[in-house]
Amino acid sequence: MKVLVTGTAGFIGSHVALQLLKRGDEVIGLDNLNDYYDVRLKKARLSRLMRHGGYTHVHADLSNRAAMEQAFSRHRPQRVVHLAAQAGVRYAAENPHVYVSSNVTGFLHVLEGCRRHGVEHLVFASTSSVYGANGTLPFSEHQSTEHPLTLYAASKKANEQMAHSYAHLYDIPCTGLRFFTVYGPWGRPDMALFLFTKAILAGEPIRVFNYGKHQRSFTYVDDIAEGVIRVLDTVPVKDAAWNAYLPDPQSSSVAPYRIYNIGNEQPVALLRYIEVLEACLGRKAEMELLPMQAGDVPDTAANMTLLRDAVGYVPKVPVETGVAQFVRWYRTYYETLQDERVA
Repeated sequence: MKVLVTGTAGFIGSHVALQLLKRGDEVIGLDNLNDYYDVRLKKARLSRLMRHGGYTHVHADLSNRAAMEQAFSRHRPQRVVHLAAQAGVRYAAENPHVYVSSNVTGFLHVLEGCRRHGVEHLVFASTSSVYGANGTLPFSEHQSTEHPLTLYAASKKANEQMAHSYAHLYDIPCTGLRFFTVYGPWGRPDMALFLFTKAILAGEPIRVFNYGKHQRSFTYVDDIAEGVIRVLDTVPVKDAAWNAYLPDPQSSSVAPYRIYNIGNEQPVALLRYIEVLEACLGRKAEMELLPMQAGDVPDTAANMTLLRDAVGYVPKVPVETGVAQFVRWYRTYYETLQDERVA
């Protein structure tokens, strides 16, 4: 297939694109390489993709309507995996306009490209953050998502509703994936594992919010990428048994639309996560225990029944293996950067 993947300089996007290339698909990658974090890391991710003859890169911003239309009209993708977005839950409080421009207006441009060019299936990234103030664990797609606690979560909830409307109005098959906490090699520098590793190696304290009482559905990035591709290969159809008088807004639809959790059903306590990292680094962490931040939730846990039944998705990598893989990558990557600076 010819697949447009947005966000290929990003963490999850680069892994998804690489798996698609390895199985023989043609990938059109789109990214604006913004400076939200170190652009050198983004370019290094892209360099892995550029080694494959089936990869073509488009430098464009989601919010640029003309550039997005040109990308669709020129490359005519059969399917689309939309993973690009302005990341960072806390960053939204400082830069709300950037979030709406990228995550809402940019998503509209993706939907319009799919509508105008007959895309067979759009898979897009949502987030477990849409569960917001819901305290019932594990989070299930059947539960309410009407109480988001951050603008980031609200923007992703808007994406789900926009996609459903396009699926219904224009018969565009759409599948949304609510990502839980993703970690692994080539990760984002603003995420906990990256921040913890950098601080511990530098002999600095790590900031642990909610006094370390969190638990999260930590999910290894390769497991996530496999799940995304399984979903891409499974085009949703209208549910003939859908009941307009007893609607279940998540598990089925009158439109060719589905929404799924994608994560790990075995949540890990944050303090256990830190213990594993300490073992991998061979160093103890000095912890600065802090209260919970605004917009955070104490715990996340994913109910994976729907995605497992739909595509056979079962995460395989335990946190002990995944963190060790990250640490190996981190040491190698930054040792290489140091050698380049010296040279």
